[in-house]
Amino acid sequence: MNQPSYSFGSSYQPTAEPAGGGADDLIRDTTTQAFARDVIEASQKQPVLVDFWAPWCGPCKQLTPVLEKVVKAAKGAVKLVKMNIDDHPSIAGQLGIQSIPAVIAFVGGRPVDGFMGALPEGQVKQFIERLGGAGGADEIEAALAEAEQLVAGGALAEAAQLYAAILAAEPENLKALAGLASCHVAAGQIEEAKALIAGVPEAKVADPALAAVRAQLALIEQTADLGEEGELRGRIAANRKDFAALFDLALLRNGKGDREEATDLLLEIVRADRNWEEDKARKQLVQLFEAWGPTDEATLSGRRRLSSILFS
Repeated sequence: MNQPSYSFGSSYQPTAEPAGGGADDLIRDTTTQAFARDVIEASQKQPVLVDFWAPWCGPCKQLTPVLEKVVKAAKGAVKLVKMNIDDHPSIAGQLGIQSIPAVIAFVGGRPVDGFMGALPEGQVKQFIERLGGAGGADEIEAALAEAEQLVAGGALAEAAQLYAAILAAEPENLKALAGLASCHVAAGQIEEAKALIAGVPEAKVADPALAAVRAQLALIEQTADLGEEGELRGRIAANRKDFAALFDLALLRNGKGDREEATDLLLEIVRADRNWEEDKARKQLVQLFEAWGPTDEATLSGRRRLSSILFS
């Protein structure tokens, strides 16, 4: 996934030429040049759904008639604007859209919500009903919450698109930027994540929203040159006080998603020798907790177990 551009809107100028499309003013096709008028300006008055599609896309052919039916049934509550990304790819690229069909809802000139894939009619209706109160900070927060749910469900591509849409509306939204960077990390796109973080102004680089991503990137760098797991386990079997092997194995296990064993190994070091390498194991645990997030079950459990050792 390429790093999206977040200068959305300012480069698009209205055109005096009418956009092509159906006779019904609620539904029309648009172009790159007409996008500002058909979407940005029109969404100042009512929500506008933008249907990104292509002629070769089978699911698009399923979704578009459903969208048209539901929009017509809504009787002016929303408008539908269709954009062929083969003929007009730049806006889809700017919004970070990676697959189609993709629908982005604009309110007040900003993208506030969206979905990907050919949803059934009932879900499309629910989506449009949700737009009834769209706009402003509340909608941004709702979109952030939805993106977090997508991440929790493993839908990284969809979450990344929603984070990119939020950033298109609010380029300085650090929660969205951190979320998008985390999606890059989870997808193995480390350089993209680094580029996002590198673009944060110096005054905001210490913001708590970015702490988990920075910790994740630091852990990746730490594990890059570690030994083989089998070799480390052999060293530990021969000498349970080979703390260096325990430490490296903890990092490897975390890299493979085994947070429980990573915690166990580091706590074993803390329990045996709190001062080993200037409290290195405890400090590493704290970094893991930061990378996992404060509400992650592994963090909560690990903190409780660490406290019981430190304060017993």
